[in-house]
Amino acid sequence: MFRIIGFFLLAMLPVTPVWAAPGDDAVLQAQQAFAARKLADLERAARNVPDDHVLSPYVEYWRLALTSGVGDARIADFLARYPGSRVAEALRADWLKSLGTREAWPAYLAEYPRLAKPDAAHQCYAYRAEWARGDRSRQREAVAMWFTGRDLPSACAPLFAQLIEAGLISEEDVWRRLRLALEAGNLGVARAVANALPAAQRPPAPLLEQASRDPARLLSADSLDPGQRSHREIALYALDQLAKRGTAQAEQAMQKRAAQFNPEELGTAWARLATWAARRHEPVALPWFQRAGGALTNDFQREWWVRAALRAGDWQTVQRVIESMSDAVREQPAWRYWRARALQANGQRAASSPLFLALAREHHYYGQLAQEELGAVMQAPVINIKTGGDDVAAIARQPGIARAQTLYELGLRGDANQEWNWTIRAFSDAQLLAAAELARRMEWYDRAINTAERTRELHDFELRFLAPYRELAQKAAREHALDEAWMFGLMRQESRFVNVARSGVGASGLMQIMPATASWIAQRLGIKGFHPREMQDPAKNIQFGAYYLKHVQTSLDGSAVLATAAYNAGPGRAQRWRDIRPMEAAVYIESIPFAETRDYVKKVMSNAIYYAARFGQPSVLLTDRLGTVPPR
Repeated sequence: MFRIIGFFLLAMLPVTPVWAAPGDDAVLQAQQAFAARKLADLERAARNVPDDHVLSPYVEYWRLALTSGVGDARIADFLARYPGSRVAEALRADWLKSLGTREAWPAYLAEYPRLAKPDAAHQCYAYRAEWARGDRSRQREAVAMWFTGRDLPSACAPLFAQLIEAGLISEEDVWRRLRLALEAGNLGVARAVANALPAAQRPPAPLLEQASRDPARLLSADSLDPGQRSHREIALYALDQLAKRGTAQAEQAMQKRAAQFNPEELGTAWARLATWAARRHEPVALPWFQRAGGALTNDFQREWWVRAALRAGDWQTVQRVIESMSDAVREQPAWRYWRARALQANGQRAASSPLFLALAREHHYYGQLAQEELGAVMQAPVINIKTGGDDVAAIARQPGIARAQTLYELGLRGDANQEWNWTIRAFSDAQLLAAAELARRMEWYDRAINTAERTRELHDFELRFLAPYRELAQKAAREHALDEAWMFGLMRQESRFVNVARSGVGASGLMQIMPATASWIAQRLGIKGFHPREMQDPAKNIQFGAYYLKHVQTSLDGSAVLATAAYNAGPGRAQRWRDIRPMEAAVYIESIPFAETRDYVKKVMSNAIYYAARFGQPSVLLTDRLGTVPPR
């Protein structure tokens, strides 16, 4: 059951300890053998796992996954005994690919509908299976898979061959995908796609390689024949690669080659050059987008046209280009917000209000900004829905949750996260909040936050914005004169309070500090004999993170927005993204070239608003927190 309580009350119910169960050591040995692909060791460990162990389905799955030539009947038996489980989904996914490889189409079609999350290979096999029985009802969906610059599984190659042979993928479609692959920088995909063209029309591989390696030299030479379409496509690719390196040289090459392109190709070239210029915040981006006109082929280019217009204060262009985006992209929160701002700036306040009002009901960065545009009268009080003990106990008894808990306690965090996410995928809001509370009691903070964020109507903002390690953070914030809410907003985004978190580039701990940065901080603080592994200590990690955050804030004119960007992408980049004039910080954030950093800064600054409310700080609007980014 649920009850509504005040914003600052936390449920402090005890956590039931998870004790080691018979067979836990054997499960760990089995997992290590599975990871090492050692079947004999796995079989020995499996014999010591009791049949009633909560993770026995995992051990059996690992055995099946490593055993070659497992019969279909044995797999079907496993699926029948563990219906709806994560391991059943994993085994079914592997089995379907085996069936597809064997072209066992009747069996494939019988099992495929039971797969919850098919990937591209499964989809291609499914279309081929339907085709084999004479069913072509979904051939349009099959053709749609062709149009991507990304690599696709080898399972899709026979499907595309069928579609090309049947005339459902035309020669023009091949050229279109070739261009998509080159635009994405995937030369291997481009070469594979080109094989579907007649041999005489294929782009020469040496010229493609040179366009990638040394585009300036290729464009200045006479190696390209403008009379051949393949050579013009290579020239477009080379211009794109040159523009990626710098604007001036690309513009010179463009002017030299312009007369060799047809109007569509010319517009495509200008669109690509304009996009790179916009990502570098160069004023030439806007006139180049205008020259491209209707040749903008994707919403990524339109998004950068809007960002260039925002930095220039050109609200008419902002509105016009957003309205030209595809429906799916235009409905994203970012473009709904900026469209409303553009309507407002262009004197269409009545048209902007419904957009702001709809956004204001959503709990994110743009929802906060939209609510502030509507004024304080529209701000509803934040109400937390809290779960009772019976709800949490009921969730803990679910088999998938029990498996996730045990995996977590055994240190198998990857499997634990996947099991948890799989189990909660169809939970109601009430169940999600109970599961999030269970994770909080386990100090499994990232799952608690992730789960609480999934609710649709009922919300618990204290679970979304947990504040563990607060005494350590308060101490560091006081020492370095930092806003505690901002510091927590950043820490939440960096690690979700997972103390052992380690990024792919080596950053570690609660505030994700790089080894080199940690060593530099230790030197600045006069700490002798420091080793980066000390960043796993929460107290030291928070101390170092607070020192660095204050350092970058001070070096960037005291701006929290610039410091947040610098914490993620480096002070040099945060400085380079400024303008020679003061700029609305929301515009600065929106035009950050790196998608990861752009999203990061939005979330950190939004998080700070929620933490400020939780900590009882005086109310400050998000727009005031963002402020203005001073000029370079």
